[in-house]
Amino acid sequence: MAELVNAINDVIWSNYLIGLCLLVGVYFSLRTRFLQVRHVKEMVTLMFEGKASANGVSSFQALTISLSGRVGTGNIAGVATAITFGGPGAVFWMWAVAFLGASTAFVESTLAQIYKEKEDGQYRGGPAYYIEKGMGQKWYAWIFAIATVIGCGLLLPGVQANSIATGVANAFGIDPTVTATIVVILLGLIIFGGIKRIAQVAEVVVPFMALGYIIVACVIVAMNLSELPQIFALIFKSAFGMDAGFGAVLGLAIQWGVKRGVYSNEAGQGTGPHPSAAAEVSHPAKQGLVQGFSVYVDTLFVCTATALMILITGTYNVKGLTAGEFLVQNLPGVDAGPGYTQAAVETVLPGFGNIFVAVALFFFAFTTIMAYYYIADTNVSYINRQVHRPWLSLLLKLVIMGSVFYGSIRSADVAWGMGDIGVGLMAWLNIIAILILQKPALLALKDYEAQKKQGLDPVFHPEKLGIKNATFWEKRVAADKASKNEPHLARFESTGR
Repeated sequence: MAELVNAINDVIWSNYLIGLCLLVGVYFSLRTRFLQVRHVKEMVTLMFEGKASANGVSSFQALTISLSGRVGTGNIAGVATAITFGGPGAVFWMWAVAFLGASTAFVESTLAQIYKEKEDGQYRGGPAYYIEKGMGQKWYAWIFAIATVIGCGLLLPGVQANSIATGVANAFGIDPTVTATIVVILLGLIIFGGIKRIAQVAEVVVPFMALGYIIVACVIVAMNLSELPQIFALIFKSAFGMDAGFGAVLGLAIQWGVKRGVYSNEAGQGTGPHPSAAAEVSHPAKQGLVQGFSVYVDTLFVCTATALMILITGTYNVKGLTAGEFLVQNLPGVDAGPGYTQAAVETVLPGFGNIFVAVALFFFAFTTIMAYYYIADTNVSYINRQVHRPWLSLLLKLVIMGSVFYGSIRSADVAWGMGDIGVGLMAWLNIIAILILQKPALLALKDYEAQKKQGLDPVFHPEKLGIKNATFWEKRVAADKASKNEPHLARFESTGR
């Protein structure tokens, strides 16, 4: 099984995908004039604007749902894996893909808002929707939808569940089967409540877990502050092959940094657009900017916290190019994963590390599984528009619960490998789509900036920008005109006279 999974990953995660992720980030950064720098203040402001409605969630709730998907085991176990196979330099490449990926996240999330729809009393959207409505390629949309249901409903949840079980076993000695049963029961209670319940849980848990984790990381760094400058020097030197000890793994530093960076922050992967579409906003660019900032929170804050804890305490291994070879082996017999972070906290706070990381992993990974369910369910909803099989939604719930149980008790290598397949497939399909569909997102950004310059609270009118098939927004504009008793204006604009 492991051999087959690795063989598939070698094809999907070739150097072509690594290069594509980086180049697309550079391209969109240039096309948006580095909005991730210019609009940082606006991103933070917009997070707390917008209220939930009967049909949609607030901007902050959409952010936390998105963050619950982004901030997961990749931020703890994923960082450890990147360091093990790519050396400390992999951390720099995670930063790079996050900085560049913020512009990619803006484009895909803005597209999700532009082409969202209202289905069964709630907003739905994502790559399948904007591929069909923006590109007019229903077959391509179906491929993405099916790949996402498989990836988020079957492959990816096992990675998160495996990390929960591993962390709990390390801290409390609890059998993974027991952990799996508890997680499945809790998950069922939440996902049967729909998007509103997921949003309510996420907006409470996500800020709490991220802030608590970063505070502990800051304490550990503060207690080893004198070593911080040399740790940053090690990261930068290793990233460019200038460190004698890690020069041999320069290529792997880039490969694993980008791979784990994409896995962690999900920019370009196509998962973030799903909760973005559920937000109640007056202009698509608003949620696009909020989602751009979520990439910063995930990688520049949480992943960096993990990396610094591990590196500053020296609790990591780095594998060489040949089987069984280690460039660094500070933790003999410890596999790359939560054990690194647990050991890091234990060195500074004895008796606290195993428990703290196990609890953090539970919250990080559990909320990510919730987000995966929502993303998969959105694509089931898309498929159901054509096949009309209501039982598919129930089947998805059962499948994801089964995946969580199975993932908790299988080997970590297979779990991560299958997760990588899911991420890679979605990334290939989505990045190609947003490159083709970029124009509406860029027009929306330009329109948003123009309205802000005029001192207005931006409102989206797709017809004025020449954007077609944005049916949700077209209906909203028509309804707003009708509510203002201006039917003559509607006739005037529709006839062009």
